[in-house]
Amino acid sequence: MAAAAAAGWVWRWGWGRRCPGRPGLPGPGPGPTTLLLFLLFPGPVAADITDGNSEHLKREHSLIKPYHGVGSSSTLLWDFQGSTMLTSQYVRLTPDERSKEGSIWNHLPCFLKDWEMHVHFKVHGAGKKNLHGDGIALWYTRDRLVPGPVFGSKDNFHGLAIFLDTYPNDETTERVFPYISVMVNNGSLSYDHSKDGRWTELAGCTADFRNRDHDTFLAVRYSRGRLTVMTDLEDKNEWKNCIDITGVRLPTGYYFGASAGTGDLSDNHDIISMKLFQLMVEHTPDEENIDWTKIEPSVNLLKSPKEAS
Repeated sequence: MAAAAAAGWVWRWGWGRRCPGRPGLPGPGPGPTTLLLFLLFPGPVAADITDGNSEHLKREHSLIKPYHGVGSSSTLLWDFQGSTMLTSQYVRLTPDERSKEGSIWNHLPCFLKDWEMHVHFKVHGAGKKNLHGDGIALWYTRDRLVPGPVFGSKDNFHGLAIFLDTYPNDETTERVFPYISVMVNNGSLSYDHSKDGRWTELAGCTADFRNRDHDTFLAVRYSRGRLTVMTDLEDKNEWKNCIDITGVRLPTGYYFGASAGTGDLSDNHDIISMKLFQLMVEHTPDEENIDWTKIEPSVNLLKSPKEAS
């Protein structure tokens, strides 16, 4: 058990090259340090490294081409609304047009305690320099299919949001955009667009994902209270660390989704796939006895969230 707990602190070294085995199925591959992990932490650690194979892929929570079960009453797995348009190659949340918003949401709540979501996405448009916006949000939240002002979805949400923001609304910011940030909310916090969410941001990083001529990927991992966001934007088939925070508490039974919005400025916001993997992580008896559906979304921080200067 101690080895499994310790492994939770060092799993990130297993992120390396994405496994190329199955086309379109990127995953943190067993890099050169994986063998070292096996030796240091035998047993459950092997299952603690997601290798992108189909064994742990949860298809009921994954959006994969061909998009069967999307908006179909017979095999409904995903719902979409607003400006969202379904094609054979991508789900376009918004076109490159002003004042659009759209979203797509998994129809089934997720009851996994430990999971990893891989998102293949594309943000592109005719706008140059800062003449584009606004971005994509990825969600794990209590409520679904509720439109609103936060990248096309509701404010004061319950759960987790990852914002892929392409436009700096705060002219005084020192951030370089596009910018990825994370927010955890129990319904009491409001996302401040004028400050690009800086009041409620837990962590973030600059990420040059817009108008790339190659595939762009993002991975979100939640396990034993640790939330990690990785990117693969350089066409190098490698994950790069973006966000890594501990002390995050998320319940089970929430929904995965993605949304996007445009205002006076616009972009095409496309989701090519969302693939959810179950992480095989051992929990203590006390953790197993918790009613995970009753957990309140929260973060135990050593310091308060960043404040606008």
